[in-house]
Amino acid sequence: MARPKKSTSDSSANLGFEAKLWLAADKLRNNMDAAEYKHVVLGLIFLKYISDSFEEHHAKLIAGEGEFAGANPEDKDEYLAANVFWVPKEARWSFLQANAKLPTIGKLVDDAMVALERDNPRLKGSLNKNYGRADLDKNRLGELIDLIGSIQLADAASRSKDLLGRVFEYFLTQFASAEGKNGGQFYTPSCVVRLLVEMVAPYKGRIYDPACGSGGMFVQSEKFVESHGGKLGDISVYGQESNPTTRRLAIMNLALRGIEADFGPEHADTFRRPLHPDLRADYVLANPPFNDSDWFRKDDDVRWQYGVPPKGNANFAWVQHFIHHLAPHGMAGFVLANGSMSSNQSGEGEIRKALIEADLVDCMVALPGQLFYSTQIPVCLWFITRSKNDGKRRDRRKETLFIDARKMGTLIDRVHRELTEEDLAKIVTTYHAWRGDKAPNSQIQTPSYSDVAGFCKSATTAEIAAHGHVLTPGRYVGAEEVEDDGEPFEEKMPRLIAELNAQFAESARLEQAIKENLKGVGYGG
Repeated sequence: MARPKKSTSDSSANLGFEAKLWLAADKLRNNMDAAEYKHVVLGLIFLKYISDSFEEHHAKLIAGEGEFAGANPEDKDEYLAANVFWVPKEARWSFLQANAKLPTIGKLVDDAMVALERDNPRLKGSLNKNYGRADLDKNRLGELIDLIGSIQLADAASRSKDLLGRVFEYFLTQFASAEGKNGGQFYTPSCVVRLLVEMVAPYKGRIYDPACGSGGMFVQSEKFVESHGGKLGDISVYGQESNPTTRRLAIMNLALRGIEADFGPEHADTFRRPLHPDLRADYVLANPPFNDSDWFRKDDDVRWQYGVPPKGNANFAWVQHFIHHLAPHGMAGFVLANGSMSSNQSGEGEIRKALIEADLVDCMVALPGQLFYSTQIPVCLWFITRSKNDGKRRDRRKETLFIDARKMGTLIDRVHRELTEEDLAKIVTTYHAWRGDKAPNSQIQTPSYSDVAGFCKSATTAEIAAHGHVLTPGRYVGAEEVEDDGEPFEEKMPRLIAELNAQFAESARLEQAIKENLKGVGYGG
């Protein structure tokens, strides 16, 4: 039996420490809903990270070696200069864990969160301060603090922080699964995020996500930059989120990794009040709500360059919002419902036609179903670019790449599917080969591109127009070629006909035998 392909997600790739910790934490949940418990647990993990980072730098200052000679370990500026959050004594993990068994532990944690926000403006309004609530069992809260306090599996605090980051990401995945449809509001499956990021390849510049959820696009972008020899800070992060509790998750998620981000002054609806109106981003990465029918529209909005989107569906409002915020050579990669590729309702077909005629659509990818916690329907990825001839890669004007990945992915449970490492590599390599990309600071070119029946096709704008400006990859890639078995047609066809006739004869014999049996028990005609 073949081994299962390696999964891309922590939910199945790292079933070790994180999974054991999740099971232990989930047992402490008691009767609390996953949606509420999420903020209890993730807030504590974040507090542990903040405290560990502080203690690591605190120890360096006390040692006073090298650049830290003569430094005051209780000077807040020493921490801010090192991009480390200042943690007052009442918020340090050692203090909280020492008092974890007290009946007042809920209030102590709330006070710690208040103190952190007071002394670190970047965290203002982002931390859960509801640990003193009456329905939160304080004994279980103390046990949870002890459990999270056990995340110290190495002698270096930086190793502990890496583990905390992994735990936070793993817990986000598990909470999204536990919440089902509602989990989609704050979490995009990691394999989809990775695919978007690796296709767009944001090596350096401004990244924007106007429906950022818990910030997964930004975290993965930083990982991408660092894995390709870049450094933290090569990209600038701009986000917006309408849900206040989800926005808190995003702030914590990025702060956990030392990523500075501009989420605007507060939560806000992107269509009603965009928080970055003048931003022109090098990259847009997003997973906006699918087929949103409850959205705010102003008919004369400057963003509607390619047609006024219908009130009953925000899909093409999002597309035009992304385009509006792209820099002259900017690129966008985003998730949309499959209907966006073919719908002609309420003028959507005309908007899509205008986008195609403006030569903005670079690539379309059809994904398999069951990838998302929020919906079982299959979705697609759009890749939009302002410039198909930027001088850095192949001239792709009047061309669009179609990739049909609907048969890819592996089921990780009865209802959820993930794209494997091999799946990601095949899609990403195909796209970059078609574009004629090469990695920065490298003379190594990607492999040459060629159409593959049933998987990918480079189509011209004229071909797309001939298909009624429908962008469904299946329309273009054709049927997968069947491997030639070497048997000549003139021999194969008579053999297949003979086999079919034999099966018909056997079917007739079985039918007659059944009738005879029925007669024998008095039911035959």
